[in-house]
Amino acid sequence: MNYETPRFYRVMRYARETDRDVIDMVGGNPDWEPPAALRDGLREYADFEPARFQYPPSAGLDDLRGEIAARRGVDPEQVVVTNGAGEANYLAMAAALERDAGSEVVLTEPVYPYYPGKTTLLGGRQRFVETDPDGHLDPRAVREVVSEETACLVVNTPNNPTGAVYPHETMAELVSIAEEHDALVLSDEVYDHFDLSGRFASALEVDSANRIVTNAFSKSMAITGFRVGYAIFPHELAASARTRHMLVNVTGSRPAQYAVLRALRETGPDYYRANRERLRERVETFTAALETAGADYTRPDGGFYVMARFEGYPGTLENVERLIDEAGVAGMPGESFGESRREWLRFALVTPRVEAAAARLAAYFE
Repeated sequence: MNYETPRFYRVMRYARETDRDVIDMVGGNPDWEPPAALRDGLREYADFEPARFQYPPSAGLDDLRGEIAARRGVDPEQVVVTNGAGEANYLAMAAALERDAGSEVVLTEPVYPYYPGKTTLLGGRQRFVETDPDGHLDPRAVREVVSEETACLVVNTPNNPTGAVYPHETMAELVSIAEEHDALVLSDEVYDHFDLSGRFASALEVDSANRIVTNAFSKSMAITGFRVGYAIFPHELAASARTRHMLVNVTGSRPAQYAVLRALRETGPDYYRANRERLRERVETFTAALETAGADYTRPDGGFYVMARFEGYPGTLENVERLIDEAGVAGMPGESFGESRREWLRFALVTPRVEAAAARLAAYFE
């Protein structure tokens, strides 16, 4: 089986190796401070006794699982703490495919490229359902694609790369479709704290044994390097997911989980609200510059990303490298996210240099 190096890494490497100053708008690494309580937790951990430096429980610290469960309204036994949302999604897709209820994974188009990659890794078959131009998903289109061979439907809300946010009605209908076909909905909600629309709805709001929710603290606490995520499984799938997690990773980082737990308990809503407002301002700055440059663009309802289309400049890897060399701005090629966005580029607004990047793009495409 052949695997291609993800384009994220290829673009970031190209940007690092160029001779000019480049504004990095490739990946979703927040540029702001993590919660103060998280730093306090790490300092505290450094002075613990040696026993606290050994393996934690494989499924995650009991107190952290309990805190997550209480906040999400589920049984702690349903929670598996993972190495980021990446592993959480892997475990969820594996659980769906192991049910012998089908071998197809339905993905939205455009798609975060790690989802089809994981599908291939797990031996599943990909099917795609196209979203509308703003990235919104019509359940009627899903019904046309889902079949008795569907193991799961993977959705991401707020969405990467489009910024679309799926409301409660959409999530409820997707779960209903999954129930009708003995499939699972896998709802990746890693950007839930960055809903700019007020319409975000978790799949957990729908009472069903046919949905798995994944999340992480990577984005919400600006700690992508800590690798602390989680998945919430139906009771009947939780034990096998814990076993696969143990076989693949043994366990996760004990000090990272401890620091996250302290930050969860001690960080108030103002921290998250301030970061949403920061992103809202960056969206306004960036899209105004795109308007000046005559570009088409998607205005995100949530998440970190803006997609833009410049006339005569398709979203290929070659054009992204050209933009790095000639404009000093690094984004992602739209072709990485599927056929429907081949003409587009994706920019991550997680840099304090958004205004400078916007000015460079406006000048380059004038």
